[in-house]
Amino acid sequence: MRRVESLFLTFSILGSIIVLILLIPMIAAFLMTNPIQVGEALMDLEVLNALSTTFTAAAAATVSALLFGTPLAYILARRDFALKNLLESLLNVPLAIPHSVAGILVLLAYHSRSSIGEILSRIGIVVEDSFWGIVLAMLFVSAPIFISSARSGFSMIDETFEHVARTLGAGHFKTFFTITIPLASRSIISGAIVTWARAVSEVGALLIVAPYPKSIALLVIERFEAFGLSAAIPITALLLLIGIVVVLILNYISRR
Repeated sequence: MRRVESLFLTFSILGSIIVLILLIPMIAAFLMTNPIQVGEALMDLEVLNALSTTFTAAAAATVSALLFGTPLAYILARRDFALKNLLESLLNVPLAIPHSVAGILVLLAYHSRSSIGEILSRIGIVVEDSFWGIVLAMLFVSAPIFISSARSGFSMIDETFEHVARTLGAGHFKTFFTITIPLASRSIISGAIVTWARAVSEVGALLIVAPYPKSIALLVIERFEAFGLSAAIPITALLLLIGIVVVLILNYISRR
């Protein structure tokens, strides 16, 4: 018993170090933030425009991940096929490369003078310095998170439930939407929230693909470089609050 207690005591001390490393910057941000300045930031037209652009683009990227990633996640969870492991590995590459490299890859593939970019330009979607460029860059770096979460959710469902539904007369699509989706909803919703949060936090890819219209993450950098740390603190505290709310929502969903 004493050896077990000493183990947990040692681990608690070691774990406390990383806890302090993570929490001290957050606490410092709130201690150094004047609530009045946060209120002023919320009334700053440039900040509001950046927030609107960021949240709208992140929502569009998340909806795209839901629309196209959910079917893919289901296939990956339910079927084995040639080169499946390779495909799953490649889908996670955006999570393993520097954000600036991700931006270069997106720009290289979809800029208006590329073969795909020309097609997109004809329907009004231009990637460089545009809202759609922000969405595409956000989707590239965040979609793997959603696909992985949704795939895990589908994998945990007992296929017997789907088989029973089909033997009772439900078609494949009805079974998917009335049985599979509800059972995997926690993983899908959690994945969508994390995907949105990851998209909101993107910086490097946006610097390469679409620095304009300005996202909130790029505005923080601009304020810091132009006016110093004090000018960036109010927006930083605001984004930190948003991040805390997102984490609390995720914890609530995971505990239900």
